[in-house]
Amino acid sequence: MDTVRHLDDGTTEETTGEIHFGWVLEGRAIQDIWIRPKRPAPSTMYGTTLRIFDPAIGGWHIIWSDPFNQDYSRQIGRAEGKDIIQIGDDSRGLKARWRFTEITADSFHWIGEERSSNSDPWQITYEHFARRTSP
Repeated sequence: MDTVRHLDDGTTEETTGEIHFGWVLEGRAIQDIWIRPKRPAPSTMYGTTLRIFDPAIGGWHIIWSDPFNQDYSRQIGRAEGKDIIQIGDDSRGLKARWRFTEITADSFHWIGEERSSNSDPWQITYEHFARRTSP
């Protein structure tokens, strides 16, 4: 993946990394591993997401954990048109929205946004441009 980090001063920082997706728990969940080895933190990321579908809510329970940065998030994800939108709170108490857009069989664009309250506008913090490198 190629990553663009949007900094508070309006500049950006570009890095690369990798993502591994797979079915786990006998096909009952999807787990992904995100690796962005650039230092210093917070550009470094070693985290995992567990996504479990809940038919009662018509969506996914999402649990993110990055023990390297002590960053944790719980979200609910649902399809919205051709996109997947996940919304919840992060470990700093901020509202977090993760959007998977431009989804194809071989790529997607992931947009990470945050805001401090429901009345604040969403601010883009990260973008990941992922592409499949092997079947």
